[in-house]
Amino acid sequence: MLEFLLDPNIWIAFAMLTALEIVLGIDNIIFISILVGRLPAHLRDKARRLGLGFAMVSRLLLLFTLSWVMGLTVDLFSVLGKGFSGRDLVLLSGGLFLLYKASHEIFVEVEAREQDVPPQTDALALKAAGNKLFWVIIGQIAVIDIVFSLDSVITAVGMVDQISVMVAAVVTSVGVMLVAAKPIGEFVDRHPSVKVLALAFLVMVGMALTAEALDQQVPKAYIYAAMAFSLAVEALNIRARGKRLAAVKATSPTV
Repeated sequence: MLEFLLDPNIWIAFAMLTALEIVLGIDNIIFISILVGRLPAHLRDKARRLGLGFAMVSRLLLLFTLSWVMGLTVDLFSVLGKGFSGRDLVLLSGGLFLLYKASHEIFVEVEAREQDVPPQTDALALKAAGNKLFWVIIGQIAVIDIVFSLDSVITAVGMVDQISVMVAAVVTSVGVMLVAAKPIGEFVDRHPSVKVLALAFLVMVGMALTAEALDQQVPKAYIYAAMAFSLAVEALNIRARGKRLAAVKATSPTV
């Protein structure tokens, strides 16, 4: 056991896999942050913890059923000469769900921002609606967690042989995501334009998952690079807006 812990190759593999799991978890954090932002403030932290808890549990369960996971790559049936495996079906259903959900959220954000908000007249009705929405959102997070977890676990299996290293990397990466989820969610809520960009990012991820299910590989590096460029431009816009707002406040007469 001591030799295992002192092996530098183990620590290098752990560090690389943890970093990769965090990168692969970015889309999961964004999805959770956007959905949680629709909840009442007092339920958001609980929803984040449950959502990332589901992510960790689903990853660990898949890790402990590696033979079943790798068996998902075997074709179950063919359509027009294209074989579909269990993994393809999971990626296809997850990609289509993500496309629908992200498109719907863009519509709500841009065209009908208040359509899902319960009336503010009755405190009891508002609380009941918030609780109902809470479990609906948790269910949606749990569904998409399975899709993201499958991709994450298959990547882990390709990088590392030791199951203990995989488990440690998954737990560590989810811990990092748990710390990062709240500030990311609050930042997205404060800047509606960033929220729309994040939703557009999820549309791209949904398209990539759908394409991958159809054996059309879209390197995620391209998606991350496009999103990083968009976020850099938006960061400049946010800074410019902040400067303009500060200038207006400085020149406006005080009452």
